[in-house]
Amino acid sequence: MNKVKKVVLAYSGGLDTSVILKWLQDTYRCEVVTFTADIGQGEELAPARAKAKKLGVKKIFIDDLREEFARDFVFPMFRANAIYEGEYLLGTSIARPLIAKRQIEIARRVGADAVAHGATGKGNDQVRFELGYYALEPDIRVIAPWREWDLTSRERLLAYARRHGIPVETQRKGGAPYSMDANLLHISYEGRTLEDPAREPEEVMWRWTVAPEKAPNRPERVEIEYRRGDVIAVNGVKMTPATVIAGLNRLGARHGVGRLDLVENRYVGMKSRGCYETPGGTIMLKAHRAIESITLDREVAHLKDELMPRYAALIYNGYWWSPERRMLQEVIDASQRNVNGWVRVKLYKGNVMVVGRGSRRDSLFDPAIATFEEDRGAYNQQDAEGFIRLNALRMRIAASLARRRR
Repeated sequence: MNKVKKVVLAYSGGLDTSVILKWLQDTYRCEVVTFTADIGQGEELAPARAKAKKLGVKKIFIDDLREEFARDFVFPMFRANAIYEGEYLLGTSIARPLIAKRQIEIARRVGADAVAHGATGKGNDQVRFELGYYALEPDIRVIAPWREWDLTSRERLLAYARRHGIPVETQRKGGAPYSMDANLLHISYEGRTLEDPAREPEEVMWRWTVAPEKAPNRPERVEIEYRRGDVIAVNGVKMTPATVIAGLNRLGARHGVGRLDLVENRYVGMKSRGCYETPGGTIMLKAHRAIESITLDREVAHLKDELMPRYAALIYNGYWWSPERRMLQEVIDASQRNVNGWVRVKLYKGNVMVVGRGSRRDSLFDPAIATFEEDRGAYNQQDAEGFIRLNALRMRIAASLARRRR
């Protein structure tokens, strides 16, 4: 353990990572460099700096990564319409490769020979962080305290903090009710009462969204503009990727959009119940599929849908930096060249409803062909007879054979 000279710790300033900071100093007798990522979690980050200084840290990095997160991670994922197990919009999963990337960059900059994280040995995040580390710096030393120490409960963590004079935020009686993770895209809740999958989440748990039944009684229409598969404007106002997500979060939250209660299959093998709020992402997914519906060729759209579950699983399981995810991204991005236009959605009582879509240059929807009225020869309906007979040929042959066998 004493062979480590300098370690970069992914540091939030909370109880776990503050204890980890001190534990690294005492156990490895090494210099600890802290890295705190601002990815839109909405928390004041100055206390993390102050606490790191109090614990003797000389090099403290607090980086605003919101635009990079939205532009280079969230937006590429939404081009794929990625959802895990049919529902989860991958809000936690997609943040981990960026944190790992920046942590490795800092390790190179300060000459660190190790990195550390605060993920437990039961969850997905340990896999996501470490696959990222090794993909970007194959010989880096990884320290995962939860797999090494004997501080296996919150009580032990608190006792360690008190023993070493580590500041701990005052908690209400019984401690924080949920384990939460927030970023620009979503907020998640796990643990405590949610560990019983039959128990309905308490209304007080939800932090971003209004309850759908308490949402406004009048719907709100939102127009979203797309260029090459990415949102570039909302209600006519040009926005950066990060401000797009933040703006759609506010609109969706006001109407109770984006709540999810899910039992998911973790990569490490267990089932886990989590609740999520992803208001802006829920709007983006619905709208993106709508603009693709008029701008993508049928077979391209269907192929994308076939590839999507594999792509989503790669993100969920931590393989963002893998060659197969990069390859799939190139295919997905190529499909988005003509995904340009606008979508109008209606938000009402937890729902997102598409009520219009259009593309001035790239729409494949031809009213002259699709019309139920006189099409003036644009489509010869008699052509369908041969098309149907050819597609029925194998079934006719099988039916004839079955009849002969009787």
